[in-house]
Amino acid sequence: MELLRSILSILIGGALSLFQGQNPLFSLVPLSVVIGIGMLWVFARTSNQEAIRKVKSRLAAHLYEMRLFTDEPVLIWKAQWGLLTANARYIGMMLLPAIVMTVPMILLFAQLECFYASKPLQPGQVAILTVQLQRAQNGATAVLRVPDGMVVESPGVHVESSGQISWRVRAMRPLRGAMQLVLPGETVEKSVVAGAGPQYLSDRRVSSWMDLVWHPGESQLRSGRVNWIELSYPQSAVHGLGLDLHWLIWLLVLSMITALLLKRRLGVTF
Repeated sequence: MELLRSILSILIGGALSLFQGQNPLFSLVPLSVVIGIGMLWVFARTSNQEAIRKVKSRLAAHLYEMRLFTDEPVLIWKAQWGLLTANARYIGMMLLPAIVMTVPMILLFAQLECFYASKPLQPGQVAILTVQLQRAQNGATAVLRVPDGMVVESPGVHVESSGQISWRVRAMRPLRGAMQLVLPGETVEKSVVAGAGPQYLSDRRVSSWMDLVWHPGESQLRSGRVNWIELSYPQSAVHGLGLDLHWLIWLLVLSMITALLLKRRLGVTF
């Protein structure tokens, strides 16, 4: 899992780095077109196109029956039953393409979340760094070290019952570096980014490989004490056409429009 995460982070982070500091739509539009075409390609090769055409024709036929035989209750009932069964078959034909696309889409969207969901800290902006220990440790000592260009503005606040420690930190200038959490017997790092957005960044570094699927921006923690470390980056919205929307809404809408516009040209039925 770590190897796959590392490869995807290098490829996707490297490609998106070309769009740092620009309106996110400049990268979301071509990315959505590519994803839309990719969805059509996968759908065409994992679905029975001829069977889909037949079941769609059957759906249309049952709808016509319901309009033609409005005075025949028995025929209307048969048409409704036929419509339900044809719909069930149609939904069943959609399952395999959906399952095939689910895993790569989850991995891709988790990577894109690192670029579009949050903004880097701005010079002078305050953030909270929170460390979740794997278990409550009474009297646990931890020291936070920050790179040049950052300052720690508060001592660590311990919540003994939950095993969390939090600091208030401030970025003083644009930077890309690592904060160090010094615990007895080990030192754990957490990346930090400040400057113009969007940039590829990680809000949380995790130790669980399951959590790594949703937070792939940094390598997996190899710590016997720390469960995760999180830096509270400000949330980001993508502005376009007078709207401020979550990046995933833009991507889904644009990719679906692409798929609808190109499905006939590529000979795909859905």
